[in-house]
Formats: sequence, C-alpha cells, structure tokens
Amino acid sequence: MSAVGDLDLELPYITPKLLGIGGRVRARPDLFVVEEIPAYEPLGYGGHLYVNLTKELMTTRETQLSIAGLLGLRPEDVGHAGLKDKYARATQTFSILLEDQKPDIKAITDLIESSLGVEVKWARLHPRKLRSGHLRGNRFVVTVTDLDMATEEAGKRAGLIAEAIHGTGAPNYYGSQRIGARGNNVYMGLGILSGEHREQNRWLRRYLISSYLSHLCNRYIAERVRRSLFTTILAGDLAKKHDTGGVFWVEDQAAEQPRCDRKEISWTAPMFGAKMRAAKAEAALLEEEIFVESGLTMDQLRRHAVEGTRRIGRLVPEVEFSPHPEGLTLSFDLPAGGFATTILREFMKDDVEDAERTEEDA
Repeated sequence: MSAVGDLDLELPYITPKLLGIGGRVRARPDLFVVEEIPAYEPLGYGGHLYVNLTKELMTTRETQLSIAGLLGLRPEDVGHAGLKDKYARATQTFSILLEDQKPDIKAITDLIESSLGVEVKWARLHPRKLRSGHLRGNRFVVTVTDLDMATEEAGKRAGLIAEAIHGTGAPNYYGSQRIGARGNNVYMGLGILSGEHREQNRWLRRYLISSYLSHLCNRYIAERVRRSLFTTILAGDLAKKHDTGGVFWVEDQAAEQPRCDRKEISWTAPMFGAKMRAAKAEAALLEEEIFVESGLTMDQLRRHAVEGTRRIGRLVPEVEFSPHPEGLTLSFDLPAGGFATTILREFMKDDVEDAERTEEDA
C-alpha cells in the first residue's frame, strides 16, 4: 500500500524481510471460514431467541434486515455481536426479540432456514439482546489459493512467518474492510467530520466517521512499528492484559516490559474521541502527534457524538498451516475486533483482497 492523496494509508509489515506466499483468498466462500467465539452462552430462558446460523454471500446487515422482515420486527429488534464477511462461510449468532410468551422456536428457525437459505445450528432463549462486542473473538480457517510457488515452498515460507509472529505478535491494524477500496471510506469520513460532506443515513454516517478514526488508529500503530516501538512498553502507555482485558496506565516501564515480552500485556492505540482515556508521559507524545497531524479538533468529534475508545495494538495469534489440494490453509483465532486480513497480508505480502467485495464496505 502507499500514500493516497494527503493521507498516508501505508501499513508496514511486522515481517518485512520474510518472503510471502502470494496467492489469493475467497476463491469460494467455503475456503474462507469464520466462526464466532461467544462471550457467553444463552441461559435457556428469557424474551430473546438466540439463533446461531451459517450463511454465505450475505452480509450481517442483510441477514439482520431479512430476519426482521420475516418476523415483522424492527431491524433494531434483531441483535448481533459483530459484522461477518459476505464472501465467506460465516457462522454467527443473532438475537430475536420475542413478542409471543410461548414461541414456537422450531417454526421460527424453519422459516429462517427456508426463506434465507441458511443453516440454523441451534436456537436458545436468553433474557437480553445480543449487542455489538458481545463475543470473545472469531476462529478463522482460510485457504490461500493460486499460490505463486509449489505448496512445499509456500509451507516453508509460512513456517518462518508464523514463527516470527509467534515471537513478536502482529500489528492489530484495521483491515481493508474498514478503510474501504483505495481509502474511500476514510476520505468520506474525514469529509463528514470537516463539514465538507453530508450523509443523511445515520448508520452510514457513523460508520464512515469510524472508518476515518480507524485510519488514525492505523497511523499510530504503523508509527510504533516504524519507530521500533512495537514490542516496547512506554511510560504512560495504557496497557491491556491479554487474558482478562484489564487496562492500566504504565507507571514503571522497566517492571512491565518483561510482561510485554511474554505477551501477557500490550500497549493500546487511540480511537480518538471526547471520552477516550489518553496516554500520559512519554507515550502521550506520539498520540498527540497523530491527532495534530489529522487537523481535527475535539469540538468536531463532540459535534458528531464521537466518544472514543482504545484498541489493543498487538495481536498474539497461534497460526497453524497445512497443505490443501488448492493451496495452503491457515488457521488462527483472533479477539473481537481483529481482522483476519491483517494476519493474512503478513503471509501473502500482497493486498489480500479487493475491499469493494467485503462486508463492512457495503
């Protein structure tokens, strides 16, 4: 990738000296398999029906709207934990608000299966709606096809890259799905924030703004990579524990660096907003540099009700790979919010996909 216009969209690799395997993904939906890892299991009672289903060639939004239309509900009565790729075999859970105190669960699931052409895995009751972020992560099994070399050579290269990532982790960049083809989402989001572009659709407006802020988050992570700060904890960093998700300010850098080396904790990157917890001391300098570079003000973010948050800057997946009749299969788990394309690009050393073909660019 390279700089486009006035925005630097380049994302440096964490394994730049290791040769990639090339190839392509999504040759067929069944070669890009993703399955949600739930944060909790439904309790078996309550006013929402959790329906776990497998779909192909349907976005999460399309599925949500279709279920709502089938059952005479508002779209907001159908919940989901995250967006899943359209060009994939994606298994995820939707929650459905029940109006009937004694619902015919089988009739509901049969209607969904027959009308939408999906496979319902299970359906159980729960007291609360499933909301965005209510998942632990996602499990990916992706086959890279059309390799530029023999499978044996691809396996050797993949082994070296996997070993490197297991040692250092990988940058938790937002993928091309969020950034958009040629950065289109980013530019439109900046236009909305600056007042140069108006978007009437509330959902799309918020999404495009989030795309621009995701770009700023990518800029921060990329600079940590470029400045050899990717595996370093700085004084004032807001660090996150990989096991519990707890976040804390780093006061004693020397004491926390060994935990970072063991991949127990990692620094977090800014998703700027009026309520975001900012870094302190040394860690605050780069954060401030990125925000000043953007030309935005906090007043502009407040005007669009952007609260902000933080995103863990490093992924620490265990990547396994195996030969496949059509190429090489990579298997790995990522926490909620992690993009498979971020891991795949390290192995392929190429643009993973045309962002116009993805879920979130819809």
